[in-house]
Amino acid sequence: MQHRIVVLGAGYTGAVAAGRLAKRLHQQDVTLTLVNPEPDFVERVRLHQLAAGQDLRPRPFSEVFAGTGVELKLAKVTAVDVDRKTVTVAPTGGRATGAEQEEMEYDTLVYALGSGWNDGGAPGVAEHAHEIAGRAGALRLRARLAALEAGRPVVVVGGGLTGVEAVTEIAEARPDLDVALAVHGVLGGWLSEKGRAHLRKVVDALGITVHEHTAVDAVEADRVRTADGRTIPAEVTVWTTGFAVHPIAGATTLERAEHGRIAVDSTMRSLSHPDVYAVGDAAMAIGPGGKPLRMSCASGVPMAWQAADAIAARLTGAEVPRVPIRYVQQCISLGRREGLIQFVTADDRAVDRALTGRIAARYKELICKGAAWGVANPTLGLPTRRRRVVRQETPDRARARAAA
Repeated sequence: MQHRIVVLGAGYTGAVAAGRLAKRLHQQDVTLTLVNPEPDFVERVRLHQLAAGQDLRPRPFSEVFAGTGVELKLAKVTAVDVDRKTVTVAPTGGRATGAEQEEMEYDTLVYALGSGWNDGGAPGVAEHAHEIAGRAGALRLRARLAALEAGRPVVVVGGGLTGVEAVTEIAEARPDLDVALAVHGVLGGWLSEKGRAHLRKVVDALGITVHEHTAVDAVEADRVRTADGRTIPAEVTVWTTGFAVHPIAGATTLERAEHGRIAVDSTMRSLSHPDVYAVGDAAMAIGPGGKPLRMSCASGVPMAWQAADAIAARLTGAEVPRVPIRYVQQCISLGRREGLIQFVTADDRAVDRALTGRIAARYKELICKGAAWGVANPTLGLPTRRRRVVRQETPDRARARAAA
């Protein structure tokens, strides 16, 4: 009987895991199904560019996984039962009835549903703020910014990587707007002295007003309110204070850690259910110095490699590789012409070394292209398996197959 591997989610980590598994197990008797609600890959690290009006290159999965043995199932995951080893999915594009939902069985599950926007529960955020944690949110923000007249105020809340990239991208694309950034502490407080100085230089050159030591605790239609009672005008508010893990795992019996992330070992295997692996933002994996790996593409892709190699080794009786995951740098785009590459220790602490300016912008662009290339070429050098060609399974096709 074929060993059934199901991968949930086709972001960076899920797509990479599926492709790597296809390569590692191409001579084994396995089925490999990748479940995702959209037919093409979304470059999440470029969503601030999409929001600012740039178009992203389409990357259809039908091309990415053609001939690899990976079956793409276009569906939304509605439930996971890790005790019965089943996944329930519904067709995308509309609200599914119970009859339209389908239950899939697995022998090994790779959970890569990632994370989404976290509004923090602050009053008015869900109603009035925009997010760029997903393509749909980025496109809504894009449309809203395009409709703004010159001189209107835009406030980005959150001074982490997402907030810094978003605010500089927007200010560069729309120099006619009054763009501001609200940060809880000091601008670029996690960076080295050189990194902070360059970030400040770029922000000032773009005309961005920075509100440091500012905690925003409420959002209204035309302003944000701070914890100390001030208001900042904001015809558009972009909320970038963090991410929340997908809620599906919270409804399972999987052991979870801080913030609802799935607790895993060094091979990304669930601590409570050994037939489940979790990668990317969904997983709580421990990195150098005993610190949890942060939610990021820089963490997620190595986690996907680790999980895929461990699964393949266990299925083939080989030695399970255990390669420590460490950090080297934080790559930050500051618009299209400026960038910042902050070098870090293995456990992600800034060191006194950084690249800045145009060379850093080119460096960041190469990193982004490399990440997308890794997804688009997950099985480079793998012989084509003609007996199982990728197909996009629609609800009609699934029902016809079941009837047959």
